[in-house]
Parts: sequence; C-alpha cells; structure tokens
Amino acid sequence: MGTQPCSWLTKHDFSFLRTFMILLLSFVTIRINLCSPGIPYSLRSLSLEGNLVYDELHYAARDFGNRFHFPPLAILHPNSVSDIASTIRHIWQLGPTSALTVAARGHGHSLQGQAQAHRGIVINMKSLRGPQMQVHSGEFPFVDVSGGELWINILQESLKYGLAPKSWTDYLHLTVGGTLSNAGISGQAFRHGPQISNVHQLEVVTGKGEVVNCSLNQNTELFHSVLGGLGQFGIITQARISLEPAPQMVKWIRVLYSDFSTFSSDQERLISMENTFDYIEGFVIINRTGLLNNWRSSFNLQDPVQASKFNSDGRTLFCLELAKYFDPEKTGINQEIERLLSQLRYISSTLFISEVSYLDFLDRVHVSEIKLRSKGLWEVPHPWLNLLIPKSKIDIFAKEVFGNILTDTSNGPVLIYPVNKSKWDNRTSVVIPDEDIFYLVAFLSSAVPSSTGTDGLEHILTQNKRILDFCETANLGVKQYLPHYTTQEEWQAHYGPLWEVIIKRKSAYDPLAILAPGQRIFQKAISLS
Repeated sequence: MGTQPCSWLTKHDFSFLRTFMILLLSFVTIRINLCSPGIPYSLRSLSLEGNLVYDELHYAARDFGNRFHFPPLAILHPNSVSDIASTIRHIWQLGPTSALTVAARGHGHSLQGQAQAHRGIVINMKSLRGPQMQVHSGEFPFVDVSGGELWINILQESLKYGLAPKSWTDYLHLTVGGTLSNAGISGQAFRHGPQISNVHQLEVVTGKGEVVNCSLNQNTELFHSVLGGLGQFGIITQARISLEPAPQMVKWIRVLYSDFSTFSSDQERLISMENTFDYIEGFVIINRTGLLNNWRSSFNLQDPVQASKFNSDGRTLFCLELAKYFDPEKTGINQEIERLLSQLRYISSTLFISEVSYLDFLDRVHVSEIKLRSKGLWEVPHPWLNLLIPKSKIDIFAKEVFGNILTDTSNGPVLIYPVNKSKWDNRTSVVIPDEDIFYLVAFLSSAVPSSTGTDGLEHILTQNKRILDFCETANLGVKQYLPHYTTQEEWQAHYGPLWEVIIKRKSAYDPLAILAPGQRIFQKAISLS
C-alpha cells in the first residue's frame, strides 16, 4: 500500500532552524565587526571614561594644509588623561605585532598630515577634560592648563587677572600641546623666546602609556625631549605656562621699505636694543601698485598728503610691523614711539599707526579667518613653507628668492623677521641655525582649488621646491620650521648632530614608534612572529 511522502521538517522545526541561522549569522557579523579591519577586540573592550568611535572619521583625516588625507581606524574622545594613557598602554602591551599607532590632534592646524594616523587612532585633544584652567597670581605668576586648551581661551581667562602669557603664535586658535610640540613663534620671540621657552612644567603620556610629570628639576630629559619634539616622545596633557602683567592697549605700527638690506638691518637693530618695541615682525609685499590706497582701513596715515604721492611702481616692498604695549594712564608713550622710529630708515611717507586693545591685537589673524570662511576660502590647500635662515645668509636668500623666484605674486603673506638664539634652549628637540641671530621666513600660501595658474597648488609647490633647492645649492644652513620630510635620511640631515640624541629619546620614551606617525620620522616596525 503506497504511503504519502512526508516532510522531515515540520513548520515548527523550520521556524526554529531559521531563527537559529539568523542568530548564528548575527554572531558572525558581530565577530567580524569587532575584529576587523585590524582593530583588536580588546581595544573595543577598554574601560574608558570617554569613548572610542569607529565611524564619522573624516574630520580626523584632514588638516589645515588640506593636502593629505589618511583616515584612522578610530578616534578617541578622552574625558581624562587616564583615557589617553590606557589606550596607549594597551597598544604598547600588544607589542610589535600590532600595527596600531596614535596621533594627538588639537585644532588640526598641521600642514602635511602630521596629526593624522593612517589606520591608527587619532586622539581628539579638545575633548580632554583635565583640571579646570587655574591662574596663579603672585611674584611669579603662571597658569595651569590642559594640553587641549586653545591659546585664545588662556588669554581671555588670564586677562581677568590682569595677566597674560609672554610669548605667542600669530594665530591663537591653536592648542597648547600643538604649539609646544613645535616651538610657538611670533613677534615677541626676539625678547621672550618661543613658547617652549616659557613653560615651567608638563604632564606627558609617553609611548609606553606612562603618565609623567616633568620640569627643569624633575624628569628633565623628558621635559626637554617633548618641547619641540613633534609629538615623538609623548603627548602633552597638561602644561604650566609663565605669565606676566598684561597691558591694556597697543600702538600698532607699520612702515615700508624699498631696500631689503636697510629693512633687515633696522629689524636687527631693534631686536638688539634694551628699550624697544614689544613686538617686531616684517613681511614682503610683492608687485602691488597703488599700495597705499589699498592698505588696512584700520591704520591711519601720519601724513596723508605726502603719502598720496607715493606709488610702489610694482616694486617689491618690505613692511616692518611693530607694536608698543601701554596702559591708558601711562604718559609719554607717543614720545617713546617717536624716539624709536627716529632711529629707523623707512620711507617717511609710509608711517601707519593704529590703536587697538591688547586682545584685539593678539587675536588679529582670527578676523581674517572669519572673512575667509565667509567666502569659502579658508578650507583650501595651504602649501606653506617655513624656514629658519642664519643672519649671515639672509641677504643672499632675499636677493634670489624675492628677486628671481618670487616676483609675480605671493599667493599669501610672506613673513620675515629675526629672533635671538640666546632666547632658545638648546636642550629641547627643536633644530635652529647655529648663529646668534636667525630669521623666520614663512611663505603662507593659499592655493585656489582646480586652478592651473600661478595661484594653483602645483605652481606653488614647484615654487617652494625652487626655494628649497636654492637653499641647498647655496649651502645657506637653512632649517625648516614645522618641518616635513618623507625619509629618515632627510630627517637625519635635518637634525644633524642632534640626530643621535633624537634616536636615544625615541628609544627611551616611545621605543615601538607608536606616537605621531604622521611626522614620518620613525616607521613602526611590525613583527609577524
């Protein structure tokens, strides 16, 4: 007798099997997400006050230079220093078999991807919630701040106590850890040195995940290593910054020169005087006709009639920018400025003077930023080139660069001003020329996207290379500030006699080369065993 075929799976059994397969596939998916791409499961399981995020990573793959884009695997938003230490310590404990690296990112103002970590972890330092900023007044005032704090915030807080840091960068919307990892230079550096010369104490997380306090008297070698160390030896999480009484007002002055030697010798005279201006910078004005009619509206001409007769005739001019700080109740400030100006040899009809608050003067670049952002011209490629040039070679440099290489347009400000080597500490990791006076020359170019002309990225990069090639061929002894090289051989040449010290410091504080991979100084060695 025939039987009806019977299914070995009942409806209930099929439903159970379907549910089982869904759970199995979900489990596999979770395992894949936890373990790839290249993220150890243990990293995701770290106990943190803040959090590691694995999506929305695009902002950590770009910077102000807007030329290099290296996406990380994750971004750490730390709530505490222990979050940073735990993360780095964990990677350190993974040993040389892990390819993970770590980069600290402040305001993202690096130029060549230095704060990026390709397939590594970027630490958002502005998320760091350290101890609240504290200003300590007294005979030797100072302020304790987080490494992720912006200098503009430090200025605003310290001004409440009638105090301010001594040394600045031209742009204040940068983090403490970022500028101290480079040097921090502006027009006050001739007198006070760079920002790294005005630090009393640091808290640092090393490449082993150790939290270390260091100063001139405690863990001295680490203190000097980290200052100007390009993030190679530790991440600055707290800093004690020296303060001084803050003025209320500033006499802001600009004068013009047509002869470079006169311009440079006047600058050198000013930075060598005891009673001089409080801020001294210069910049180059290339091929601008009708210059005085297009100067800054915030500046007043001393002699408008005489000035109206002046025309640059397309010449390259050199502007000396000066500032004298004062309080309103102080008398004789105008006479003091007249005395100082009388010793200079600028074009007499080109004296421009403005009076602004101390805060407005120091935050002057931010005004330009707001304008550029409104026009969509801030987030463009910035192929900047910053050089430190010995005083003995500055005339040779200027003759070739401003006479032959950079003649048609500058595509942005060109700063040039001298500083005194005596104000720099040679125990730090910064490399500077070996002369008593050297110049910062900064080509702060902006490239127009998609342009193939003189304002395009390729043209500016070619121009930068011509400048660097000339410096090398002429053996000028130039050092790059905010340096960028792609090979260890180039870095070795950059550091020169300091290279062996750099090697020892790296071996002591970050032996697995976990930190700041975007600087391209050391490559993390991966062991497959």
